[in-house]
Amino acid sequence: MASFAFLLGVWCLQQQSSLPALDPTVAMLLAVLLGGMATTVFVMRRKLVGGALHLLSVLSMTVILAAGFLYAAACAQNRLSDALWGDLEGVDIRLTGVVSDLPQMLGEGVRFVFQVERVEAPDLDASAVPQRILLSWYRARGTDAPLPVVTPGERWQFVVRLKRPHGGAVPGGFDYEAWLLEHNLRATGYVRDKAGATRIEEDVGGFMHAVHRLRSEIRQSFKAILPEAPYTGVLIALAVGDQKAIGNEQWEVFRRTGVSHLVAISGLHVSLVALIAGGLCAMVWRRRPALVLRLPVRKAAAVAGFLAAAGYALLAGLGIPVQRALIMLGVLALAMLAGRETKPGQVLALALLCVLLMDPWAVLSAGFWLSFGAVGIILFVVGGRVGEMPGWLAAVRIQLAITLATIPALLLLFQSFSLVSPLANAVAIPLVSFVITPLALAAIAWPDAWLLVPAHGVVTLMMAWLEWLAGSGLALWQRPAPPAWMVICASVAVLVLLLPRATPGKLAALCMIACLLLWQVPRPAVGAFQATVLDVGQGLAVHVQTAAHDLLFDTGPPYGATTDAGERVLVPYLRARGVSRIDRLILSHDDVDHVGGTRSVLAAVATDHILAGEHVLTLRGLEQWPAAPCLAGVAWEWDAVRFEVLAPSTQLPGARRSNDLSCVLRISAEGGSLLLVGDIEARTEAFLVNGHGSGLASTAIVVAHHGSRSSSTADFVDAVMPQAAVFSVGHRNPFGHPHPVVWARWAEAGARNWRTDSQGSISLDFATDGLVVESDREQRPRYWHGR
Repeated sequence: MASFAFLLGVWCLQQQSSLPALDPTVAMLLAVLLGGMATTVFVMRRKLVGGALHLLSVLSMTVILAAGFLYAAACAQNRLSDALWGDLEGVDIRLTGVVSDLPQMLGEGVRFVFQVERVEAPDLDASAVPQRILLSWYRARGTDAPLPVVTPGERWQFVVRLKRPHGGAVPGGFDYEAWLLEHNLRATGYVRDKAGATRIEEDVGGFMHAVHRLRSEIRQSFKAILPEAPYTGVLIALAVGDQKAIGNEQWEVFRRTGVSHLVAISGLHVSLVALIAGGLCAMVWRRRPALVLRLPVRKAAAVAGFLAAAGYALLAGLGIPVQRALIMLGVLALAMLAGRETKPGQVLALALLCVLLMDPWAVLSAGFWLSFGAVGIILFVVGGRVGEMPGWLAAVRIQLAITLATIPALLLLFQSFSLVSPLANAVAIPLVSFVITPLALAAIAWPDAWLLVPAHGVVTLMMAWLEWLAGSGLALWQRPAPPAWMVICASVAVLVLLLPRATPGKLAALCMIACLLLWQVPRPAVGAFQATVLDVGQGLAVHVQTAAHDLLFDTGPPYGATTDAGERVLVPYLRARGVSRIDRLILSHDDVDHVGGTRSVLAAVATDHILAGEHVLTLRGLEQWPAAPCLAGVAWEWDAVRFEVLAPSTQLPGARRSNDLSCVLRISAEGGSLLLVGDIEARTEAFLVNGHGSGLASTAIVVAHHGSRSSSTADFVDAVMPQAAVFSVGHRNPFGHPHPVVWARWAEAGARNWRTDSQGSISLDFATDGLVVESDREQRPRYWHGR
């Protein structure tokens, strides 16, 4: 229980909006002191019985919880202190340092961790820039120049532009700032001047640099042997833990079939390596009597297995599931060497404590909960109830138990779970465990086609089976993200179902799980609507929801050459909200920051109707999706909410810029109205004022062109006179949006201004009794946001 109390304390700290006002050293000393007190209380409790025993147990758990809270706070304060000086954001800085970790190839460049050694400026010391930063290095735009190449362990000098950690804040979205904090990456940026990039030294030495260099060499050797093979990335992921080597389409197959854990190196793979190495060691050891006399075979095999697992864990990148498995193997090996028996539950608890001590931010990772949860379920199921079963039947029972037990967590974390997971795993687990992984591991030592070609052939057969299962419309059960209390209750219900048959309460447990599977996000009442201006960066995407319909206005920008806001933001957000169908998609005009995510949205979410501005589908290569023109006069009503397109109009002469051809949509209901104006500029604003006058008055507006000075004229602002003005802008965008004059103009008109770059996604709830505006960062504040 002590480990779980410490876990609760660490988790509570990670939910805070600010850190306690304690010096990191003081917080750490208090955590150690409380840990010592808890140990003393734990020893004393052995001498007590009855009520005093229970009181001391509660006291010790409370003290350990406080120790976990303070320990995590001390770690957080120490890490946050390594920050980029504010006046260095967005300016050129010359840095010298070493390439660390395994570089990742991008569409037009490479991304890598850079260990900063020196800031090449006489007026700055090393503390001005964090020790570890994440850099991207792109080749020059519009050229066929070779992609930049960096290797772990190289010392380089770069001119870079940096910014503090920042990510989008979207309900149900990925917290990029938390990910950067966990990986101790305290600034991000890009190489500014390729001509000024200088490699100073090819190999600076060092153990971990050598490990990452070896990982890079193994990855390159696999690609060289299988240059055009479609599943080379799977073998690379199994060998060196490079999950980004696997394409998005393949990850989607793994997600739909519930086998992602097999290609993301986990405890299964680490244990397999230990088993193989231990078995080989035992085979050799038994044949050497002199060795047996010095060390028994079982102990020698335990040591060999642990060392092999540790080596593989280093190559795999030491992810959380790998850490957990390695620590458990280490505890078992030490216990065997000491001749002591250990209980599996104690080993798991010790591994939990060690992972939290090494990485207090692990609780923010889905892999942490799924890894420890799955092992805990295995121990719970195996605990004396499958010992007399045939091996295959025990394996089936364990797999079904894991599938059932992880449903609540999967719905909370990913809003889906695979219905074909047992069938997929029944084939994939034996193939990956006993054929593919051993061949991939052997290829690390001997990279040759004789090993990798057969391994790839088996992967191809496995993928054929998985793709067939994934293609079924019933492969995946998708539901909105349930509230935390419901997930906790459903998890307890699952444990009740896994108890022996005569255990009472199973009917109630089934009802609880049914409630979880059928839960829906509350929708607006008839006559009300909700609009969410999503934090997509420098672009626009607005989701509008009525009692029974969903509308999406624009789809945000692309994010580089390989992904976009549709894939990264809109689809996860819609999934978390339980939106499986869009009734109408409006593409305001052809600017890429408004329609860059369209293809991803249409590929992932069923869409009934599309209204598009002039030339949008043609210019963006989306002709296969039929669309009606978005023109003034188009109007409809959903659930007592009226939608009316005000522009573009055929009465307005042809515009010189596509911005003035933007669709303008006004949504009105009993509780207020919203004006969505795309990127219209002064010319169209004047046309609207002349044509509609006071009819433009709205409760809220998403400000035109992200707050550019070319829009939001004084006459237009006076005509709209909103309570709330929302600016959809990117963090530190190069255009300076929103312009200070425009920001002030809307404020002077009586509007409260909101902006997505600093406040995250903005929710506008037009209930029947009026407008309520909330921002995501204010609703879910965390101490690392903006730091």
